[in-house]
Amino acid sequence: MRKLATDREGLEILHLGDCFLLLKSVPVGRIGFGARGEVVMLPVNFMVDGQDVVFRTGAGSKLSAIEVGQYVGFEADSYDTAAGTGWSVVVNGLAEVVDDEEEAARLDTLGLSSWGGGASGRVWVRIRPSSITGRRIAADSPGPG
Repeated sequence: MRKLATDREGLEILHLGDCFLLLKSVPVGRIGFGARGEVVMLPVNFMVDGQDVVFRTGAGSKLSAIEVGQYVGFEADSYDTAAGTGWSVVVNGLAEVVDDEEEAARLDTLGLSSWGGGASGRVWVRIRPSSITGRRIAADSPGPG
């Protein structure tokens, strides 16, 4: 049995493969980015495509303010209050609007359910990770705080 790596707070440091498995297990995450001098945090329905995070947004929405090549943060998590367990995965990377029609059509076939209606008038955004980190609160750890 391998010894789990932990951080200074006693949280398990997740391996990259575990981070991807956990990201794929939840439908909603949060994206953070700068827009008009403010930090904006918004929930999005998302998917993992290869090693990228992808989601759709409406043209003209706050998310469409993400400029090509803008550095963004993305986070997804889960927490079980009764069990006192949970995890968080943070993806940092460059965001880009998917301009290629064939690529957008391929993404449309992957079955992402978005809030606010269908795919009409929506654009795909891809986050190309520069770093992915994850932490897990195990049942026997003291938990946050």
